[in-house]
Amino acid sequence: MATKYSDLELALNTLVTEFHKAADDGPTMNTTQFQTMISNQLPSFAKTVENEDGLAQVLEQMGVQSGQNISFENFWALINKQAVQLFGATHKEKNIKCSCLLQ
Repeated sequence: MATKYSDLELALNTLVTEFHKAADDGPTMNTTQFQTMISNQLPSFAKTVENEDGLAQVLEQMGVQSGQNISFENFWALINKQAVQLFGATHKEKNIKCSCLLQ
């Protein structure tokens, strides 16, 4: 019998799968691979990393040093931030706050 995965488990699998697909199955990706993945998978966020200044700011927020490749840990920091922002934007009317940001 096949295992039935929850929506959350499937979403986590998608995050990991898309990261490694963008990284050509490697453990890290370069900034070009990152920008392509963001453009394809997070189009509402893509405008943020279209130019060098925006990309540099996002990489800094993710903890990526200049010239360093992006690890899944770095990517996870971005996902955390985006998830909290999206939650806040979609739950404004319910007056629910999320303090889930990583430190």
